[in-house]
Amino acid sequence: MELTGKTKFMDMLKEYPFLLDYLLEMSDKYDKLNNSLTRRTMGRFATLDTVAGMGDFETPDFLSRIEKEIERNASSGTSTSTATVQPDIMDSSDAQPPSREERNEILKGIINDIHKDVDMDILKARFADLIKDVSPIEIAAMEQALIDEGMPEMEVKKLCDVHVEVFKQSLDAQPVPESQPGHPIHTFMMENRESERMIKNIEEIIGHMGNPPDPDKFNEGKPRLVEQMDALSKIDYHYLRKENQLFPLLESRDVSGPTQVMWAIHDDIRLALKKAKTQISENDLSNVINSINEVTRMINDMVYKEEQILYPMALEVLNSTEWLRVKHGGHEIGYSWIQPGEGWGPAVPAKVSEPVSTGPAPDGDITTIPLSTGRMTPEQIDLVLTHLPVDITYVDENGTVAYYSAGKHRIFPRSAAIIGRQVSKCHPPKSVHIVEKIVEEFRAGRKDVSEFWLNMEGRVIYIRYFAVRDPDGTYKGVVEVSQDITDIQMISGEKRLLDWK
Repeated sequence: MELTGKTKFMDMLKEYPFLLDYLLEMSDKYDKLNNSLTRRTMGRFATLDTVAGMGDFETPDFLSRIEKEIERNASSGTSTSTATVQPDIMDSSDAQPPSREERNEILKGIINDIHKDVDMDILKARFADLIKDVSPIEIAAMEQALIDEGMPEMEVKKLCDVHVEVFKQSLDAQPVPESQPGHPIHTFMMENRESERMIKNIEEIIGHMGNPPDPDKFNEGKPRLVEQMDALSKIDYHYLRKENQLFPLLESRDVSGPTQVMWAIHDDIRLALKKAKTQISENDLSNVINSINEVTRMINDMVYKEEQILYPMALEVLNSTEWLRVKHGGHEIGYSWIQPGEGWGPAVPAKVSEPVSTGPAPDGDITTIPLSTGRMTPEQIDLVLTHLPVDITYVDENGTVAYYSAGKHRIFPRSAAIIGRQVSKCHPPKSVHIVEKIVEEFRAGRKDVSEFWLNMEGRVIYIRYFAVRDPDGTYKGVVEVSQDITDIQMISGEKRLLDWK
């Protein structure tokens, strides 16, 4: 048999089975070939070029070593018959397919090897036959298993783009989910089509500028570029609905790894959009085109991950009642560029929150709730809280979000899906440790207040956390209060007269 770099690894082992032992002795990088499942999955796809690279050998050197070993065995009288070959090498088509547990182990092994910078062609070869019918839920289970075993969510996020590259061949064979107008998935996908249209417009604009752009052409196209980038930034509503509506329900079904990974990528996209828009504003001709290309690539990649992994997985996991909850909350947060259709599900009610229980009241009055300094009806309480010039969110003593004030102009969007959710799941991975530290200090009684302030789209936002305790000092949770203080900071002197016109 003539061996070349294009010869399939399995074909070589069928003809010369003794070469397996030789490879195991040649380099410890071939140790994984001692696993029969690995040989079955990569054997029929990997070429000798691939195997040479796997051991850090140049192909000519690798082939020379192999040929010398074949000659040595021939001269010593060792048989090269296939009769002694192990069944998994002889004919992997007769082997039993791996179980779900074995498949998940191989999937996790692939991801760990990505982390070790193993050659992508090798990983693709191992992957192709093993999981050609892989389902999105298995990918989610794999990522969750990695996190459960101790891999930080931020590390899994770093691997996410490579996941899709490795999984792309199998994922492309999966049907893209289809749904009726009005179904949340249909709405998400309509937004994706609109984001793709905007990105094409942006690519057309910068394509005429050059890289780095010609100053005159940049100034000529800048107004339209600013307009399109501002419009593209509305994709944030798309991500907010995923984070606040879809992710909580997936987490309730024990699918949390992929949601946290995807949320972290959302934040990367937000930062990349902000960076590109700043560079446009400042006429940073040296960097602006590369920054725009990077953010559009990230958004397109997210579209692929959503439609090939997240949406099929969500359709498999969630039931119709849960999808109605996603739809209802979407109206509270808002949409990117489009309005959902009405062909699926009932019309969204005016109010989707649960009615408040009034409890007993003195003097037989069952319409009001006694408070520490008076009493009010549930409607009055709700109206007062939603008319305050601040955003309020209350987390109970168990770390569960119990309430938020649904005012007309919230600073940070909320939806009913966060009610009952652990507060640690309501923040992006990079800030979870801060929230947990605040709760820990409040619960221990060491702190009572924590405050932050930040600049957001030209406004100064003041965020305060207060420990909630009963009259006996027992910890009862945390209340978060956020306020736009931009105008307050500008106040000076006095104002004693009403100046309405």
